[in-house]
Amino acid sequence: MRVDWAGVFPAATTQFAPDLSVDIAETQRVQDALVRDGVHGLIVMGTVGENNSLLPEEKRDVLRAAVEAVGKRAPVIAGVSELDTNRAIAFAGDAEKLGADGLMLLPAMVYVPAEEELVAHFRAVAQATALPIMLYNNPPAYRVSVSVEAMKRLSDQSNIVCLKESAPDTRRFTDLYNALGDRYVLFAGLDDVALEGLLLGARGWVSGLTNAFPKESIALYEAAIAGDLKAALAIYRWFMPLLHLDADHDLVQSIKLAEQVMGRGSDRVRPPRYPLTGARRAQVIEMVEKAAATRPKLKGVA
Repeated sequence: MRVDWAGVFPAATTQFAPDLSVDIAETQRVQDALVRDGVHGLIVMGTVGENNSLLPEEKRDVLRAAVEAVGKRAPVIAGVSELDTNRAIAFAGDAEKLGADGLMLLPAMVYVPAEEELVAHFRAVAQATALPIMLYNNPPAYRVSVSVEAMKRLSDQSNIVCLKESAPDTRRFTDLYNALGDRYVLFAGLDDVALEGLLLGARGWVSGLTNAFPKESIALYEAAIAGDLKAALAIYRWFMPLLHLDADHDLVQSIKLAEQVMGRGSDRVRPPRYPLTGARRAQVIEMVEKAAATRPKLKGVA
């Protein structure tokens, strides 16, 4: 199985009403705005989409709404983040029926598996769906490292086609390529090493801060792919203070606050998360406002 996934795929936020119910209309508005701004795909219900704060029926509602809002203008990839393999299989099947274009599959939550168990989990979900799958490696967040050896063992599973690499060690991109060539499409998954990933062979970037600054994110990607390192570095250096937020434990609150400052969404989050307060809130607002005031001049953007 081959996919044409490439470019900037924001990890879109899930929007909540004041009573913290899912606000489907606002979630669709955020998704539509990102697609109109030119992103190349959407990840819905990833970490930034607060997957594990949603009830099972809410997950289905959010995905159904995303498919409707995007309307085949870009691929919609649904996060699969469940406590166990059976729940992940059930959601993968429903996601396929609801019209998702692919899945972003995480290790089972809470439990830290041995490699044999991790491979079995990924394979069982992949065998339960015809959808193409992006695996998600994020050792700092999920305490599990998807090793190069695990990717080798899964290489015979044809619909596992992509790896979102969020380990901060960028040597992984080269190690994966040296071991497996172009068997998997690689995506950079950690915002503050995104340029390094793109220069080392990643075809795309799953991004958090794109929710607040989509045009700059796309321009960074396009410059990197075109080999225009001077332009890419100018954007990257401007963007870096905000990109560091994606590596912090409160990334969801920070990204949603950045969205709010930029007039693109609300900073409401569900417990156990709470909106930023005090000095941290003031710090993030100042960072976003400074970035907005000093944003680089982009070709073709007034």
